[in-house]
Amino acid sequence: MSDKTFVARSKYSPLYAFLKGSSTSVIYLSFVEIERILGDQLPPSARRRPEWWANESPGGRHVQARAWLDAHRKTEALDLRSETVEFVR
Repeated sequence: MSDKTFVARSKYSPLYAFLKGSSTSVIYLSFVEIERILGDQLPPSARRRPEWWANESPGGRHVQARAWLDAHRKTEALDLRSETVEFVR
């Protein structure tokens, strides 16, 4: 899927654009900050299940993972308790 197609189709395209546009190696975000970027709430499973934040291959089923993987990032240092995650290049 090309960048244009992903951006046009996904609820998570604003997160993709934010991550893709940053030159910082590590981006530390709270879930609230991610929701502001999205203009929408994260699903309840994002707050309960670490699997939601898994780094899957671009061909995986989870569209949210494509947002950061297509932006050449991976999630690290997920903390469900403090609702924070790092996106690392």
